Amino acid sequence: MGYKVAVVGATGNVGREMLNILAERQFPVDELAALASRRSLGTEVSFGDTTVTTKDLDTFDFAGWDIALFAVGSEATKTYAPKAAAAGCVVIDNSSLYRYDPEIPLIVPEVNPQAVHGYKNKMIIANPNCSTAQMVVALKPLHDRARIKRVVVSTYQSVSGSGKDAIDELWNQTKGMYVPGQEVEPSVYPKQIAFNVIPHIDVFMDSGDTKEEWKMIAETKKIVDPSSKVTATCVRVPVFVGHSESINIETEEFLDEDEARDILREAPGILVVDKREAGGYVTPVECVGDYATFISRIRQDVTVENGLNLWCVSDNLRKGAALNAVQIAELLGREVLKKG
Repeated sequence: MGYKVAVVGATGNVGREMLNILAERQFPVDELAALASRRSLGTEVSFGDTTVTTKDLDTFDFAGWDIALFAVGSEATKTYAPKAAAAGCVVIDNSSLYRYDPEIPLIVPEVNPQAVHGYKNKMIIANPNCSTAQMVVALKPLHDRARIKRVVVSTYQSVSGSGKDAIDELWNQTKGMYVPGQEVEPSVYPKQIAFNVIPHIDVFMDSGDTKEEWKMIAETKKIVDPSSKVTATCVRVPVFVGHSESINIETEEFLDEDEARDILREAPGILVVDKREAGGYVTPVECVGDYATFISRIRQDVTVENGLNLWCVSDNLRKGAALNAVQIAELLGREVLKKG
């Protein structure tokens, strides 16, 4: 016996990836609903070896459905997630809407699985920001061993984090560089993204941080430890899929780089590729389509008493979004609903 699962936003990048991962991981689905807005009504999407026709989100009745994976923006989530929850369907939401609500659990299954029981508060579970998700998978096992005091992270985030229009903008700007008269002006981003990097993701706040940087700080504290100090600089780079992060960690106890490497090798969800030679590390191109968070360049930071540096790469459409949501659904089924 399995679950009745709805995927909300099934025609978008993350929604399609959710469908792929549900099928790949053989999640016990008895019945599937692919939901979309009216403008995408009737669009066909793939689910394993089958094709599913999308239904109208606006008129869909969530009563009797077990789990809804939401992959739409905050505005649509604000309208439809409470309706699903009120109908008794557990919502796993990929937007930022509920992440900072103290009554709603924010979960990365490898890090804080025990938080899943908090779904009962509002029948909603939040999925973290893509850049946060991969980082906390790396931080948690090191925090358990040596307690992390401070994190300094710089991100190198792919355009797929901004959606299909951003992917198209990078592609068209790149082509336009080589075809006179076909140059493409920025529309998704404030500056050219092709052959460039942009130190600006989301809106600027009064502090000078961008909202993306604030999200990483707030979410890491909620998921790992509220006492840890976190500072972030988030940068958009001309990569289609795959987020990278340079992470500097300061711990309360000394942690040798070799022990850190061993700890990370044994940690769930992580693959360590760390050879001190040309090519002995993972780049975004190599992580696409993979479930793992890859860790490379593990080394001591000798400028502080207990410091480590590491390089962290993951497929942002998978671990940063769709995969984490499906893992939460698996955790929910295993720990709470227990049908299949």
